[in-house]
Amino acid sequence: MTDQGEHTARMQRLKASVDRRIEAAQDEKGLLIVYTGAGKGKTTAALGMALRVLGHGMKVAIVQFIKGAIDTAEERILKSFGDRVTFLRMGEGYTWETQDRERDTSHAQAAWAKACEFMRDPSYAMVILDEFNIALHHGYVAVSEVLPRVQQRPAMQHVVITGRGAPEELIEAADLVTEMKQVKHPFRKGIKAQAGVEF
Repeated sequence: MTDQGEHTARMQRLKASVDRRIEAAQDEKGLLIVYTGAGKGKTTAALGMALRVLGHGMKVAIVQFIKGAIDTAEERILKSFGDRVTFLRMGEGYTWETQDRERDTSHAQAAWAKACEFMRDPSYAMVILDEFNIALHHGYVAVSEVLPRVQQRPAMQHVVITGRGAPEELIEAADLVTEMKQVKHPFRKGIKAQAGVEF
């Protein structure tokens, strides 16, 4: 255990370091944010950002690429914000359930077309492409098509892409990448998905 003097000195050094970084960070721009990895919480993190956007009185568009067959509490509550939220469920469900590459590709392409519309519209402060990494991983939409479109979006628009298996090209292009790591999950112990936690 350190005494108060050592603790104070360490915190002062930390504060000075943080203050320097805050002072140096003066630019503003729309960010490309990626949540990936095998751990739970990617969509939850993205939808938390949607709430922040709404809290600032701005608009958000959410396009779900895979989970589209599932009605969620998040969708119901976000839609209560009226015309400040556009929430589209455009998939047919998890790929291991659908097992139809042609249909999955068709749905992903339609969802991508809608996402492109939102990324041309500066009235949307944020566009969330939920589980889009899975569509990219399976080749339903080509990364080479995605990156130029994302780079051409309005200057202050944020784009958030979720899903495990984010391609390296997307990670390289992103401003913020968080990889969710699974340490424990109740499903592995036979505990089913529950309201308020998984959906």
